[in-house]
Amino acid sequence: MNEIVATISQIDNIENLNIVQFEFNNQILKMMSLDLSDKIVKSQKVILAVKPTHIAIGKDVSGQLSYSNQIKATIKEIEEGKLLTNILAEVGEITLQSIITTSSSQRMNLKKNDEIILYIKASDLSILDVIND
Repeated sequence: MNEIVATISQIDNIENLNIVQFEFNNQILKMMSLDLSDKIVKSQKVILAVKPTHIAIGKDVSGQLSYSNQIKATIKEIEEGKLLTNILAEVGEITLQSIITTSSSQRMNLKKNDEIILYIKASDLSILDVIND
């Protein structure tokens, strides 16, 4: 499980639906959630979680995509297996893991040090914990 420390910058809601916005590494992340804890308030630091299989990768992409979370990163390590490829990508000071099919990795010709975009749907991001200072 990937963990990202971020700060809540905005919360929009209608009835039980919430869109929570975070600041992370000078980038904006968004999460879609049904009920939120009372601890989830603006300016609160939190730990976000996302599964490695829920992070898509883009390289040389142009045009518009519906992914709310598009994080610029650099491939630090790439390990191709027969069916799946494990990718470790650096985003500032942290490393995020993505697992994609090996056929996709080969089709995209992914290599160490490639500049990529990590894509995470707002519904695939969750709050793992609240950081109390």
